[in-house]
Amino acid sequence: MGIVTPGFFGKHREADPKLPPGQYETKDFPVLSAGPTPNIHPGEWSFSITTETGEVKRWSWDEFMALPIETVHTDIHCVTRWSKFDTTWRGVSLDTLFAEVDTKFGYTMAHSYGGYTTNVPLADLLGGKAWVAFEFGGEPLDPEHGGPARLLVPHLYFWKSAKWVNGLTMHETDELGFWEVNGYNAYGDPWKEQRYYYDS
Repeated sequence: MGIVTPGFFGKHREADPKLPPGQYETKDFPVLSAGPTPNIHPGEWSFSITTETGEVKRWSWDEFMALPIETVHTDIHCVTRWSKFDTTWRGVSLDTLFAEVDTKFGYTMAHSYGGYTTNVPLADLLGGKAWVAFEFGGEPLDPEHGGPARLLVPHLYFWKSAKWVNGLTMHETDELGFWEVNGYNAYGDPWKEQRYYYDS
């Protein structure tokens, strides 16, 4: 897959306690994608969670939009060293989605239209930590930023917030996704600078 990386190279870190180590603040929203931007109409979009038993819970766009919607104010941090403060999103909490799912496994793989994958422990999706977001800054999420819907896991580096997300599969162990196989850290905590596989 090709890599689109405008804004990849950062600046020196500014003195701000909101910035994780090695980051700089940006007012822009750089576009960073693995592969081309898919064009998905909301009427064609769905989201599913597949458990270890093969049971699939699926939501169409209309069913998804009928769920409780939350407004999220958060900072976001990209592994390419930019951070964007005080962003506003709207979406459905993963707590809401998993309330309808029976699983005993502790790991997930997020899947996206276009084939992208990333692994996230279930504990990092629950407890008010993650959403499937469809609005940014009061507007529908642009396709280049993952619209019609993307995963939002703001306490981890932003490659974990999979664009164009269409589902999660449950796993017993932590398996690696696209960037993790290609040398990125399996977890991705920005406050520990877990950028690459060798960062502890």
